[in-house]
Amino acid sequence: MSDLPIVQAPLDPGALSVLKDQAAFVLEEAARQGASEAEVGMSVSQGLSVTVRLGEVETLEFHRDKGVSVTVFQGQRKGTASSSDDSPQSLREAVAAALAIARHTGEDPCAGLAEPAQLESDLPDLDLYHPWELGSRAAIDLALACEAAGRGDPRIVNSEGASVSTGDTLRVYANSAGFMAGYPSSSHSLSCVLVAEQDGAMQRDYWYDAGRFPARLASAESIGARAAERVLARLGAGRMSTGDMPVLFAPEVAAGLIGHFLGAIQGGALYRRASFLLDRLGESLFPEWMQIAERPRLPGGNASAPFDSDGLATRDQQFVVDGALKGYALGLYAARRLKMSPTGNGGGARNVRVADTGQSLPQLLQQMGNGVMITEVMGSGVNQVTGDYSRGAAGFRVRDGVLAEPVEEFTIAGNLIDMFRSLSGAGTDRDPRGNVDCGSLLIDRMKVAGNQSS
Repeated sequence: MSDLPIVQAPLDPGALSVLKDQAAFVLEEAARQGASEAEVGMSVSQGLSVTVRLGEVETLEFHRDKGVSVTVFQGQRKGTASSSDDSPQSLREAVAAALAIARHTGEDPCAGLAEPAQLESDLPDLDLYHPWELGSRAAIDLALACEAAGRGDPRIVNSEGASVSTGDTLRVYANSAGFMAGYPSSSHSLSCVLVAEQDGAMQRDYWYDAGRFPARLASAESIGARAAERVLARLGAGRMSTGDMPVLFAPEVAAGLIGHFLGAIQGGALYRRASFLLDRLGESLFPEWMQIAERPRLPGGNASAPFDSDGLATRDQQFVVDGALKGYALGLYAARRLKMSPTGNGGGARNVRVADTGQSLPQLLQQMGNGVMITEVMGSGVNQVTGDYSRGAAGFRVRDGVLAEPVEEFTIAGNLIDMFRSLSGAGTDRDPRGNVDCGSLLIDRMKVAGNQSS
């Protein structure tokens, strides 16, 4: 199989200038067609991805996509249109379509662009673009090595595949208030999903790594081996007894728990009155040791960005200080609806870091004593309005401070407010692969529903 071109080659420095010229054309066209204000997002993305399964290539894809999103205002009426065609005629038609939509929408006193003084003017280079010079043959070889490293044990009877993916994106945002900026970014990942069987019962598990720097990814062999270790550890899973007990969330699951908190402090949920954290600024929600901060300009960060979707500057900020809720994550529109100041969070919070209590995983297990460690949750039983939490789960029984037998098909339940307040430890075993950087989280007591009474 011959190699495809190097993925990053088409992203030359001149592409940014081309996108900016196209954005300027859209803004000029919007003014010519009668818009009082306008904003435009332009993007070009490309990537290579390969999946192998059972030693054979299953998919090999190379993509190059373009995107245009135009928003226009006529007074306080708003219309938006999008296209994948960036030809001049298509851009004119996108503007016309957005204006036609605006004429049929109601007036919204909170609609409109940021004031010029609010817009970011000094944009740092956040070191987000690190292309991976990877051709198709090399990508296939990596995926094959990853899967092969995970299939050495005879109990591993199947595979859902090993994948390698690399991609680059160039984004430009501009508006008629005088803002125009853009930057390139890259993202890369390797993953492996395996299936094991014992005594007629099957288990599935996975492992992956992801980031902006290809040289910093874990080796393909280590990812396959880790996936195998995880799936084999789940063999022979039993059932949980029913009762109240301590629950320890593994880092990859704990990040989702913090994600529910982040969703509840988002402006959209707040102004719709669909958040269990509405009107709770200043309240102590966590133990005093808890700090939750956003670092959106972290160099090379997985979610870093110099400006948000409104063109406002991103900035370091604390959402939780000494256990108390100190701030919401607000984009421009939500801030206006709430009669508050925007926080540079149009598009969400970025690079969120959760404090730890200085304890390793073994130390947290010793503190727990007897309970259950959660390594997977299932279902969507989280009510963002009330904070009620109920998820299917799998993991490991903890006995006398040590991981014991695997368990599955049980439910954990509580209320997020009570769960946050009942946190008694946060581990140093951090998972830096996603947007939320945190370790294992130990909750003193939750309801666990198994198949028998304790």
